Amino acid sequence: MPTASKPRVVTTAAAVMSAIGAVSATASLNDICSNAYAAAALPLDAVQGITINTTSVTTQLVTNFTAESIFYPTSTFDYCNLTFAYSHNGIEGDLVHVQYWLPAPGQFQNRYVSTGGGGWAINSGSSSIPTGIIAGGVGGMTDGGFGSFDDQFSGVALLENGTVNWQATYMFGYQAHHELATLGKQLTRNLYNVSDSTKLYAYYQGCSEGGREGWSQVQRYPDQFDGIAVGAPAFRWAQQQVNHLTGNVIQQTQNYYPSSCELEAIMNLTIASCDPLDGRTDGIVSRSDLCLNNLDLNGMVGTAYSCPATAASYGSSATPAQEGNITAEAITQMRAYWEGLHDSDGNLVYFSYQPGSTFTDLQTAYNTADDSWELSVSGLGGIWVGLFIDKLQETNLPNLDNVTYDTLKEWMVYSMATYGDILQTTYPDLTDFKAAGGKVIHFHGEQDFSIPTASSVRYWESVRSVTFAGQSRKQSTAAMDDFYRLYLVPGAGHCDVNSYQPGGPWPQTSLQTVIDWVENGVVPDTLAGTGDIDTLCRWPLRPQWTNNGANMTCIESDSSVASFTYDLSAFRLPVY
Repeated sequence: MPTASKPRVVTTAAAVMSAIGAVSATASLNDICSNAYAAAALPLDAVQGITINTTSVTTQLVTNFTAESIFYPTSTFDYCNLTFAYSHNGIEGDLVHVQYWLPAPGQFQNRYVSTGGGGWAINSGSSSIPTGIIAGGVGGMTDGGFGSFDDQFSGVALLENGTVNWQATYMFGYQAHHELATLGKQLTRNLYNVSDSTKLYAYYQGCSEGGREGWSQVQRYPDQFDGIAVGAPAFRWAQQQVNHLTGNVIQQTQNYYPSSCELEAIMNLTIASCDPLDGRTDGIVSRSDLCLNNLDLNGMVGTAYSCPATAASYGSSATPAQEGNITAEAITQMRAYWEGLHDSDGNLVYFSYQPGSTFTDLQTAYNTADDSWELSVSGLGGIWVGLFIDKLQETNLPNLDNVTYDTLKEWMVYSMATYGDILQTTYPDLTDFKAAGGKVIHFHGEQDFSIPTASSVRYWESVRSVTFAGQSRKQSTAAMDDFYRLYLVPGAGHCDVNSYQPGGPWPQTSLQTVIDWVENGVVPDTLAGTGDIDTLCRWPLRPQWTNNGANMTCIESDSSVASFTYDLSAFRLPVY
């Protein structure tokens, strides 16, 4: 267990400034972990229009802290927890808290790392910020001004009069992370006496909403970070959030609500069928692009299934013991689900998840009163509509009465027009970021059940076609490789490994890889993975095993590219 000691206080400003000027690798963490030392190093003039509350500074020395995550190697270390607050001039009641974890001077390697959140949270607490220390730098996170580090954007999204809280929305969209990094970089220089002439490397790491937050900085502030490592970014909030309701509307339209056991049976049969298509049978779907064309869905009809009763747990209700046979209605539903959302004219509105992923958006609720399964409105989609379209203080929609496929499209169009410049985060021209020398490692689970894998592919392709307009596909792909590489992770779910495909890989050292790329010029042809697959191919190359699964190579596949390419013909404007 980590232990914390009381802060050591330096009593005079002169003594503090002298200590800052003399800080070196021989100084201890205890030397710099004091309120007075930190207050003297505050970046008071780093961001125009804000005022730092100098009396809000707190420091806490933490020893023997063990950080464990799939996003970085497990490590035990000491650090100093520094927090302070600031406000935006002229905005009544505004207060933003930021937190920075400081390494001992002897472990500091001239780096700063911002970390992001997930869902409606702008930070991931103590689970993400350790990556800065592990990387030899200062780690930072923000509360976005939402109240505290535990408060989320959804809790402050609307004002009491039922209008959008635009200040909070802009903070969530990009402003808070810009301020976090700008303050954090100058604070780091001040704390460790890094001169303006000395390079301070700045990085970002995050997944899901945290991935989108990283891209919000790259697209708007091309020289903010030297490199980012981001997973499954929540691009296109207009489409992404509403799309969670697509499965519900399919069920309501067909008036069929499969049980949790029937859904699991179809998923497991899909995994078993698609697993060998990559040349190796290992329980992991590495080539979901080959899956649907080789999947005998009709052959699943009539297959028996059974599941034991389950107790209620966080996020899910208790279910009874189940047994039955896969129905034709369920298979019809699967086809529609995988085809993606179409409007009443047959135009594609948005794409779906890859086969082999869990059917999270299709989960139904068990009704104990009549022993039946019924509609369970997706909270991820419902809360977006409740807050940002209906503008009611709703955590979910009570039902989807009269909601059609066209309704979902209309909600997406409205969301794009209203919030597109804040939350879409798909600006495709990265010319300035590339010119600044920035590098990106972007990864996405191939069986992501919350953000379609094709979402990341679509953005990579948008950047390729816009940033390198006029070049051939071969030329522009090679140009992308110079600064931006995308990796699809076989079998992985949403920002995590997948219990239904055990042994699947995860790129745990992606931040370390991007640091090596930026600082040492080590180009990552492939990305290291944990689990049974230790090599991840960069898009558009795809994995293929030969010699009875003994050897893996990354191959070119035009059909794979085509399978991840969608014409969103329902929209008149480009959807990057």
